[in-house]
This record gives sequence, structure tokens and C-alpha cells, in this order.
Amino acid sequence: MTAQSVLLVEDNAGDEALTLRALKKHGIVNTVDVTRDGAEALEYLFCTGKYALRNSEPPPSVVLLDINLPKMSGLEVLLHIRADQRTKLLPVVLLTSSDEERDSLDGYRNGANSYVRKPVEFNEFAAAVQRVGLYWLVLNRNPPQMQIAATAA
Repeated sequence: MTAQSVLLVEDNAGDEALTLRALKKHGIVNTVDVTRDGAEALEYLFCTGKYALRNSEPPPSVVLLDINLPKMSGLEVLLHIRADQRTKLLPVVLLTSSDEERDSLDGYRNGANSYVRKPVEFNEFAAAVQRVGLYWLVLNRNPPQMQIAATAA
């Protein structure tokens, strides 16, 4: 079994720190890589730009993707992820402060696996991140094709 990893796409330093702290506190994940805008997230996933030398194997077990990002929105990032054979099966959780019904609907229409609103209070936020991590990294079984798709192209 490969090590579980997360790609966290988050531009807010406070939310990044809280997410990392909550994951670490509960010992859910071995590795968390962080990108801070939509364009950087795509460079990471497709090993381009400053990530051109990154080994794409294995892919992250899950992407925790904020919606409101600089350069490219999380919804646009999601469309790129779903449009590419290498990443179309990659689990993506929209982890956002947006409570807009339209954002949730657009997220699911664009292929999000889950939509989680970030609670404002730290303990609630930590509990939400713990539940997300436990589900996507422990309980969920990614499709075997994800490994195959990652090596194609």
C-alpha cells in the first residue's frame, strides 16, 4: 500500500495552518503538500512549471481544494482535473468558507466528490478536517484505475 498524501490548495495562511494542525493532531496523513493558488495546483498535479521535476507517482490520495483562489478559482481547477485522463478519477473535496448554494451546485456539477464548508470555530474546523481525512484517507478506497491513469499520457 502506498503512503497516503494530500494536496491542500489554500491561499489563506490561517486556514492552511489550521488544516495542517488538525491533520497532524489526528495522525491521519503522512504527507501534505500545499499550493496557494489555482495555477500552482495545476502545475503540481501535472508536473509543470516549478514542479516540472516532481515525480507524479503516486498521485495524492485526495485534493482539498478551496474555491476562492487567486489566479484561477477552485472550480476552474476542478474542471481541469476532471478533463485530464491522468487526474479525472482523483478525489477532490471542496473545502471552503463559501456557504453559497450556487458554489456547492457548481462544485458538484464540475465533478467534486464532496463539498465541505469550513466551520469558523477552531474545534469545529479541526473536527471537520479530521472527519474528511478519516473518510478520504482511511475509509474510502480509490479506484485502481487512478494508478493506471496517472501513468498514462
